Amino acid sequence: MLTGIIRRYALTHNLIDVPNQRSSHQMPTPRGGGLAIVITFFAGLLCLWLIGALQTKVLLALTGAGGLVAWVGFWDDRRHIAPQWRLAAHFLGAAWGIFWLGQLPPLSVFGHLLYLSWPGYLLAAVYLVWLLNLYNFMDGIDGIAGIEAITVCLGGSLAFIFAIPSSQDWLTPTVLLAAVAGFLYWNFPRARIFMGDSGSGFLGLTLGLLSIQAAQVNPELFWCWLILLGVFIVDATTTLLRRVLRGEAFHEAHHSHAYQYASRRFAGHRQVSIGVGLINLLWLLPITLLVTRGSLPGLAGLLIAYTPLVWCAFLYKAGAKEQQDL
Repeated sequence: MLTGIIRRYALTHNLIDVPNQRSSHQMPTPRGGGLAIVITFFAGLLCLWLIGALQTKVLLALTGAGGLVAWVGFWDDRRHIAPQWRLAAHFLGAAWGIFWLGQLPPLSVFGHLLYLSWPGYLLAAVYLVWLLNLYNFMDGIDGIAGIEAITVCLGGSLAFIFAIPSSQDWLTPTVLLAAVAGFLYWNFPRARIFMGDSGSGFLGLTLGLLSIQAAQVNPELFWCWLILLGVFIVDATTTLLRRVLRGEAFHEAHHSHAYQYASRRFAGHRQVSIGVGLINLLWLLPITLLVTRGSLPGLAGLLIAYTPLVWCAFLYKAGAKEQQDL
């Protein structure tokens, strides 16, 4: 319902994404629909908090950090915000979330716990800001960002249930899953509204915060979230590294991600977005469940999960020069 209301607002206030040479779509389309995800998720979090199923610190971390990033993204959708101010807001949101979540959990490395101390907070902030931005980069074709969020949250919820059956922490990603599903009704190819920066940045940051919060419950669960996010992490990181190594400005707009090359190869968005969902459900989710059951160390699971994803990224030319085939 909220997505439909925001769509009408976007149409009447000329909040329209007009295609250009860097776009993967052909028709002018309203944007900013991600706000419906934000509002619905926050309402769900409040309900969880009222019934005692969500800690106050997690509520403050998710709403404060996510609200700031969503607000900045919405204003950037309406009126361009300078990149340096946008990045400053992203780090501020990450810092807020880390502060309220409290002490960082240790990393579990093949059964050994690695305590990162103070450098860990800086690494956590960079990690969150990178997830925020890569989610923005990957939100380039119809349905892909919504399908990614839904399948990652499904895996995250199941990981909680398998690892700690008595915990209620699985409810938080499930609420986010439901909120994104409502938006995906409007965004599945062909999209009638785009998520916009208000939604994509919010999802990237929120999923990152949920991964840290999961690690506080069980350190192995951090690797589970990284495994589930593998398609987006591998595509965006491979693309960025290849462009930087060629001396290209990493902040300039482009359409050289693997998923963008794939959508042009298959002449459509639907096949690629569904393909991402199937990879998450049929490949990454089973590995995640093996980790949660203790059958596989988290880092080993990550390496196993990412190896074919890296191969696919190069197969579909992630980061290759846009006028070339390699």
